[in-house]
Amino acid sequence: MRIVFFGTPELAVPSLAALAEEHDIAAVVCQPDRPSGRGKGLTPPPTKVWAVDRGIAVNQPVKLNDGSFEAWLRGQRPDICALTAYGRILKQPIIDVPPHGILNMHPSLLPLYRGPSPIQSALMNAEVETGVTIMRLTMDMDAGDIVLQQRVAIDPADTGETLTNRLAELGGRMLREAVDRVAAGTATFTPQDHSRATYCRLIEKRDGQIDWSKSAREIHSLVRAAQPWPTAHCVLENETVKILRTAIASDSSDSSSNAPGTVLEVLKDRVHVSTGSGVIAILTIQAPGKRAMPVADFLRGHPVQPGQRFETIT
Repeated sequence: MRIVFFGTPELAVPSLAALAEEHDIAAVVCQPDRPSGRGKGLTPPPTKVWAVDRGIAVNQPVKLNDGSFEAWLRGQRPDICALTAYGRILKQPIIDVPPHGILNMHPSLLPLYRGPSPIQSALMNAEVETGVTIMRLTMDMDAGDIVLQQRVAIDPADTGETLTNRLAELGGRMLREAVDRVAAGTATFTPQDHSRATYCRLIEKRDGQIDWSKSAREIHSLVRAAQPWPTAHCVLENETVKILRTAIASDSSDSSSNAPGTVLEVLKDRVHVSTGSGVIAILTIQAPGKRAMPVADFLRGHPVQPGQRFETIT
């Protein structure tokens, strides 16, 4: 089938690559280049880089709904469109252009976790299972009929990065299979149970701030979810440090009068810190301007003593 693909971040590249193995990618639509890095130079989206390397046309519209983009899309003559993490809402006139509609890969078990950050939100909520859903795109957010769905267990060691990579690869294969079924006329579309819908919002940098009054389990879940961005962070001795790996040392409340964030014990490879409920072990940490390092290495240059406080950014 002739496909116009909508997608922007690294999450979308496996979907694009999988579709290109069996179908004709007429063009890739992604968001405009954005400033990034210390120099704030314009950086192209990963899907654009992938497409340009293969000689595939790329469109990065600033406006989607002024008529010119719709005319361009019609000119591409797509049989179907596919979408993974494009990052912008498509209006009905755009959705209506391809004869077979638009298929969307969403990394959750819809109708759960509709919205822009289903992977990080599932980890923040300490879910043990998530999945991938391929659905038909509609104007209502992530509410379209389901073509394919597959469950995925969340490993206790998973982070936002590792889980995203796994779901992206699986989602690419599933999106290709869904397009194959549409092409063969064998696809079935099952309505979602909207009464079970849950939603997540866009993750922001401030969501990485550690609130030590929360439980050890909640903080551990945040540390996992916030990698590689926005990264869990807090203040130690007036410096913002990043906490990259933790373990739950105790789920039960600290029986002492120590305030949340207080260092309770300093061991060779970990630092035990009190929380609102339970004790968390910090295993990997990053000081400002330094590389991430195991706590054992960090302690050589940054001695930490019981009674010191990791503080919430205010």
